[in-house]
Amino acid sequence: MKPDIHPEYHTVTATCVCGNTFETGSTRNQIRVEICAACHPFFTGTQKIVDTEGRVERFMKKYNLKPGATAVAAKK
Repeated sequence: MKPDIHPEYHTVTATCVCGNTFETGSTRNQIRVEICAACHPFFTGTQKIVDTEGRVERFMKKYNLKPGATAVAAKK
């Protein structure tokens, strides 16, 4: 690699809008993000399924699942 052409790599603290902070590496001095694993609906379990045509109910009925169950649990 050529000397003196690469940016400096720092350990920085990334800050989310929700207030969560975590350390990562970057060429920037600070990082601000809008969403992180602590507030993302998929990871927090607050994800909502929008169903306008009854597709979710048909799937649940087809595989005999109870509301709140996952497809992975159905395979076991």
